[in-house]
Amino acid sequence: MKVYFLISWVLVGMSPANAQDNTPFASGLYLETIHRYGREVIFSDPVAFQLAEGIFQKPVEGKSLAADVDAIWKTIQPAEDGKFKGRIRSGYLYLTYDSDKKQNALLKVSGSSMLYVNGIPRAGDIYGDGWLYLPIALEKGENEILARFNGLWSGIAAELLLDQKPVLLNVADATLPDIVLGEENGALMGAVVLINNTSKPIRNARMEAVLNEKVVRTPLPTIPPMTIRKVGFEINASEILQKDEYACSLRLLLGTKVADNQTVSLDAREATEHYKQTFVSEIDGSVQYYGVAPQTDGGSPGSALFLSVHGAGVQAIGQARAYQQKDWGTLVAPTNRRPRGFNWEDWGRIDAMEVLDLAVEKFKPDPSRIYLTGHSMGGHGTWYLGATFAGKWAAIAPCAGYPTLMGYGSADGKIPENPETELEKTLLRASNPSNTIELAKNYAAGGVYIHHGDNDRVVSVNYARQMRGILAEFHPDFSYYEYPGGSHWFGSESVDWPPLFDYFKWHERSPDSLTHTIDFSTANPAISSNNKWLHILQQEESLAYSRAHLQRDREGLKISGRTENIAVLGIDTRDFIGSARISLEIDGQELVCENENTSMLYLHKNNNTWVQGPKPDASLKGVVRNGTFKEPFNDRMIFVYGTAGNKAENEWAYHKARFDAESWYYRGNGAVDLVSDREFDLEKQGDRGIIIYGNADTNRAWSTLLADSPVQVTRETVSLGDRILRQDNLGAYFMVPRKDSDTLGVAVVSGTGLKGLHTANANQYFAGGSGFPDFVVFTSELPVKGVEAIKAAGFYNNDWTLPAGE
Repeated sequence: MKVYFLISWVLVGMSPANAQDNTPFASGLYLETIHRYGREVIFSDPVAFQLAEGIFQKPVEGKSLAADVDAIWKTIQPAEDGKFKGRIRSGYLYLTYDSDKKQNALLKVSGSSMLYVNGIPRAGDIYGDGWLYLPIALEKGENEILARFNGLWSGIAAELLLDQKPVLLNVADATLPDIVLGEENGALMGAVVLINNTSKPIRNARMEAVLNEKVVRTPLPTIPPMTIRKVGFEINASEILQKDEYACSLRLLLGTKVADNQTVSLDAREATEHYKQTFVSEIDGSVQYYGVAPQTDGGSPGSALFLSVHGAGVQAIGQARAYQQKDWGTLVAPTNRRPRGFNWEDWGRIDAMEVLDLAVEKFKPDPSRIYLTGHSMGGHGTWYLGATFAGKWAAIAPCAGYPTLMGYGSADGKIPENPETELEKTLLRASNPSNTIELAKNYAAGGVYIHHGDNDRVVSVNYARQMRGILAEFHPDFSYYEYPGGSHWFGSESVDWPPLFDYFKWHERSPDSLTHTIDFSTANPAISSNNKWLHILQQEESLAYSRAHLQRDREGLKISGRTENIAVLGIDTRDFIGSARISLEIDGQELVCENENTSMLYLHKNNNTWVQGPKPDASLKGVVRNGTFKEPFNDRMIFVYGTAGNKAENEWAYHKARFDAESWYYRGNGAVDLVSDREFDLEKQGDRGIIIYGNADTNRAWSTLLADSPVQVTRETVSLGDRILRQDNLGAYFMVPRKDSDTLGVAVVSGTGLKGLHTANANQYFAGGSGFPDFVVFTSELPVKGVEAIKAAGFYNNDWTLPAGE
């Protein structure tokens, strides 16, 4: 038996197999310092290039990857515990396994960013938790496993599990609620991982959950062949009346047959104790949770509400438990979808605001006393959410935080700050919503308390000092404290600092009616469009910064100020009671507007002149749908893979869709429906964001969804309006709006040839804050030539047409 592999750090998780079924790898070959991935379209990886081109050669000890690449393959041996003890930076590990027959197995490689199993992309265990068991099909003879590791990893563990059940449950990564005594507990939600280790889809399966003799059977979604999915199920805990730990039996039913059974534990807690609350997310229909530190008396309407966002590696319930309970408010801690997840950007941002909405509905706080805080990565989340949702918070308090992903990159790297070409600037505009420095004036909408240890070696106190300097230029009401001798974590006072909560108690959100000056900026109105009565509804240049500084005089019936990069401006005029006309002086132009009974005044910029106009057409770019390739992934996305191509094209489409679904599950604790183009039904599945894999020749759904798309892809060409690119190695990411919806979109992963399609395998669009514009077309040389391989990239006009020129 031979084994070679690429490096990563491992934490051993609960294994579905018995120890005697585990096949450890005896040795491996590795490369290091060979690739660079980050939060952008452009990446560098000669291994990915060779895989896409079909020229990857079997590694040999002492040989370089290629003539023009310095890195050479080196041997690495595991220790007695099976872990590879070497340290590899930004490298690959290569393993092989000689199988005496065709068979299915489970593969675990802890810490990897992604895997290639016999050239097929599979999700990586990016957190090193050891939870990710992938069903793989072994060929008779030699099987190759190639694992990519980002950053610096050590203590890698890799194992192959043979002779497993064809269908099984893995409960190591369960999402489970607490049973809160005295609340309605008849329909609690949990979730575990279902592994389909067969070549056929699992249909019409059910999960039977038995708790305290209460039985609930939940229908499960279809699980495609040779993959995994986290599945939600219902639990009836209505008769649990005492605090304790309770065993819940899970049985996976295929028809009348029990395919697997496992047991999970649930805790019953008083409503006055810290607890976990599960819910079904609107992002993707998966089961998520948030932690709660309830008010000491259980809470009452009209109290305060604190949203606390955690740091990297911290569980949401751990974040909640870091706080002593308050007698004047409830604290809730969302998950960011994982302990690292999305850095509180993208779907982490949506998760945080989804939890805030759920908490407002449940605890009914005083709207003027909602506060935001967080630590480390959550300190960044506080800066980011605080700037993004200006006017929502009475006060914010970043603790040990860094303001941007440009300055502090964490595990997925940094967003580049200094693009050298116009094309790079266009690509990076998609990341502008992440730049809180450019949005800093938004902090003036509420109080800010900065809390940081002056001896922090993880997130330097210089970030806090940087933000203190920025706020000092304009903010009339912020507080700053450096904890003497404080490291990155110096106990619960790192977050639960009494003066911080005293500062919160002194602050309430100013009513809209008493706010007469607003300075507001946004880079994407579909993410952030308003601060109280000021609304930026449409941009002139997509994803560039839009700004408005307005003052109003209610008695004088006048609004004045200046704007930048705004095509449509909205002003809520409800505070101008009874006035028929309002005078405006905007950007040096004077006009008088009729204050109609709509409560919103719409100003349109036409040829640099402001005119009063109607509410913007919802089908145009704006506050609901404004573009970027990643936008359709927000709306209970469904992956539709093509089956109308040749064998290689169809295999790529399924494998890429499965890889994305597995990556989404592991990075974001999510769940995605995968369907073929034959199965896709727009009438039944049309109320969702749709992700297409393939092109017009290979995916049957193309003609239904993309017939009017300004970007078209066939086997031979990519067309952008009148511009036609004829190459057999083009890849493309793009989105278009749905013609049958004012809110939903279609994202497309496509290409003209297998080389371009396979280049699309390696990119990291699920990394938090990573910027992908409305459309980007590239050649298979992207991993080795970078920006030179980008053939087209940009943003549509507001009517979703292509911009003029290149």
